[in-house]
Amino acid sequence: MTFKHVKRLFQEPQSSYFLFGPRGTGKSTLASQRHPNALLIDLRLHKERLRFSTDPDLLISLVHAQPDRAIIVIDEIQKVPDLLPIVHLLIEEKRGWKFILTGSSARKLKRDGVDLLGGRALKKTLHPFMAVEIKERFQLEEALQYGLLPLRFDSNHPQEVLDAYISLYVEEEIKIEGLIRHVGPFSRFLRAMSFSHASILNVTNISRECQVKRTTVDSWISILEDMLIAYQIQVFTNRAKRELSGHPKFYFFDPGVFRALRPYSTKDASSELDGLALEGLVAQHLNAWKDYSSEKHTLHFWRTRSGVEVDFVVFGPLGLWAIEVKNSEVIHPADLLPLNSFLEDYPEAKALLLYRGKECMLKKNVLCIPCEEFLKELTPNVPLDRAFK
Repeated sequence: MTFKHVKRLFQEPQSSYFLFGPRGTGKSTLASQRHPNALLIDLRLHKERLRFSTDPDLLISLVHAQPDRAIIVIDEIQKVPDLLPIVHLLIEEKRGWKFILTGSSARKLKRDGVDLLGGRALKKTLHPFMAVEIKERFQLEEALQYGLLPLRFDSNHPQEVLDAYISLYVEEEIKIEGLIRHVGPFSRFLRAMSFSHASILNVTNISRECQVKRTTVDSWISILEDMLIAYQIQVFTNRAKRELSGHPKFYFFDPGVFRALRPYSTKDASSELDGLALEGLVAQHLNAWKDYSSEKHTLHFWRTRSGVEVDFVVFGPLGLWAIEVKNSEVIHPADLLPLNSFLEDYPEAKALLLYRGKECMLKKNVLCIPCEEFLKELTPNVPLDRAFK
């Protein structure tokens, strides 16, 4: 199986839209498969970037030569942000043209005027594969080591692909875009951040470890988020009854990328890395589930000042779920305590514990589900626990 033959769950809007997502998630492939006859402007190509940077108005001539209701795909739109006001004008002509604007970085667009489209183009996200998309090709152990970045599925050497991804798509992209002066310190920062994956973010400690100012660390984290290779989730505070932690949790977007960044250390137990990768894999799937679902949901975690923590809280029209992830084949009584603490404050919630065992069971109001089975059943627009009721 090559990733080009996978049917993606992403539901395309009828109107013009931005399709954001990290490099290698298959945005270009998706657009070309669904719209093989579209006018394609591929700004990944140097010649095309130069042509449209020199003369952005060229886009007007090209689009006017298309029939009404034609589809225009502009790949990596952030590389020539001067095209955005032109797209805005063309949409205003109301000739029914549909623009699909892909991007792997939101930084230049935020700075140079993505809002010029005035809400006329929706903002959508394409994620790495979900388990349900690749069906029997999904293997949990393999996913924990190499992630689900579509780019790596066409290679017999996925680790080499991931290592190249870090150097070419992350470090070099930052250098080319002129986001930082020197790649070396940023590369060390990237590796330092791998120790924050699936953890409470402590910027002061990261600043001390990297020997750079706290403001620099804040700026560099912002770069990671704008390039869509990392994100933060906030504490769930709806109707809070206790004092809660104010610090967010940090994740890289794919466990394979996290593992490629994480320096080898004799202090790291294999089970510890697998546990971090497992939590990140679940986070990746929950993000894809909420972004691909038609109803709006939010993803959080829950942590009290006293240190009681639930890994994920999903909230929206389909329900309220508290989810704990355990890299263990055995469920211990202590594993259920944080979820039951959450249920005390939110009795209407459903508590799920995802673990590495083989059986579904109900323990003290907590539905315990094999993690691999949960990921394989997770489908947009379907309640998280419906397959296990």
